[in-house]
Amino acid sequence: MPDPQPHPTVPLMALEAAEAPAAVARQIQRNGADFAALGERLRRHPPRFVVTCARGSSDHASAYGKYLIETRLGLAVASIGPSVASVYGGHLNLEGALFIAVSQSGRSPDLLRLVEAAKAGGALVVGFVNAGETPLAALCDHCLPLSAGPERSVAATKSCIASLAAYLQLVVHWQQDAGLAATLADLPQTLERAAALDWRPALMPLAGATNLYVLGRGVGFGAALEMALKFKETCRLHAEAFSAAEVVHGPLALVGPGFPVLALTQADAAEPHTRAVVERIVGLGAAVATTETGLHGTVALPALPGLAPEAAPLAALQSFYGAVYDLALARGLDPDNPPNLAKVTKTV
Repeated sequence: MPDPQPHPTVPLMALEAAEAPAAVARQIQRNGADFAALGERLRRHPPRFVVTCARGSSDHASAYGKYLIETRLGLAVASIGPSVASVYGGHLNLEGALFIAVSQSGRSPDLLRLVEAAKAGGALVVGFVNAGETPLAALCDHCLPLSAGPERSVAATKSCIASLAAYLQLVVHWQQDAGLAATLADLPQTLERAAALDWRPALMPLAGATNLYVLGRGVGFGAALEMALKFKETCRLHAEAFSAAEVVHGPLALVGPGFPVLALTQADAAEPHTRAVVERIVGLGAAVATTETGLHGTVALPALPGLAPEAAPLAALQSFYGAVYDLALARGLDPDNPPNLAKVTKTV
């Protein structure tokens, strides 16, 4: 257990996470016309495939976007490491591709170098960026602001949720599906309701933990990745995210009595398969907290009933951020100022 640290006088991370519903509402209002124009362009000139470029929380949002685009639009989505261009000097043939760069600051040298390589390789470049005038914005064919507003806590919260929302808004205007459009329109209210759900009783037993798994699948996997990162950076708690399918291919060997597991589900085709894996893990004696209802031997992570699967990961993150902040405090840490980290990270 870390030595107790002074509690923050202003709970930046918690306050910023609470601003996510308003940020998403701003994004929808301000950028709807630009997303619509991009969607119309993509329908007229369909890309051959999609490439994403991001790091950290932005990359986790892109994992959500990957599954959303692949399942909704049937296009392959690949994440390319920025070092392919910045370190290895690679030249990429991306003719006919849609290239999506996601960044809070829009200033990391490696990301910018890959964007330059993507443009040179023939891709249509779209940027989701939270800062205003940035080098990334200047390189994009379409730059779509996240509209999250200033974020001072090192741990990203509202900007991450806004990044997921940007992918959802992109697919809504690209696919023009009425049901998904309704999910997007309801999203600010969905997030408000999710913020009122209390995940603290399920997370507080982790105050003395040293390791855990976070499971998700499909559109929920990006949220699992993001939660695992937040456990590390705010709570100094080693967490690994796995697909609910991948965890049985080796990592399950570490699970035993009392081993902590968080399992995320959403009401889609993956749900029964994830449920079966969670039941298997409960049978091994693990301490499982899950959004899946009615599972004997688990602790409930409160979830909104009847939620569209595309909205469920954003709602789960909204509920999680406030609770993990309090968990960090319970572990004697300042979640707004994690050691060894800075708000803007520039890598090569």
